[in-house]
Amino acid sequence: MRLLADAMLGRLAKWLRIVGYDTAYVVDTDDFAVMRLARTEGRLVLTRDRALARRRGVRALLVESEVLQDQLCQVCAAVGPPPDAAFSRCPVCNHSLVQAPAELVAARLPLYVQRAHERFSLCAACDQLYWPGSHWRRMQSLVAELRNGAASATISPDIQDSD
Repeated sequence: MRLLADAMLGRLAKWLRIVGYDTAYVVDTDDFAVMRLARTEGRLVLTRDRALARRRGVRALLVESEVLQDQLCQVCAAVGPPPDAAFSRCPVCNHSLVQAPAELVAARLPLYVQRAHERFSLCAACDQLYWPGSHWRRMQSLVAELRNGAASATISPDIQDSD
């Protein structure tokens, strides 16, 4: 299931990508452009806009809650398990991540990160670099809960970063 989050759901889009959903995100776009993009790319629109969710000619899911973990649970329950592996998509731009050898990215890393980690992922589209930092286990726990359909999935406050 390919998703399209509207401008109100940037944090949700980021977390859906982390979990393993192909999630496009649009800002500063009117409803008609959102609908056109969703139809063109075969995406389900995620929105908090009741009027957009009711429009004909577009598949949409009205996201009910303002609370991120409730939003994640609602989407996961509505569309089923993520098609991609967790942590396989760039949370910033939605492209697939590739494994990057430590020697290839070493110049971009602080020395303590080079010493503490062996696995790195790189987004070829936006050049973001990722590694399993201190928040990794908490993120893995959340992903596992969501993939198992747990309505009690919670996002730790220290990983609830802004858009």
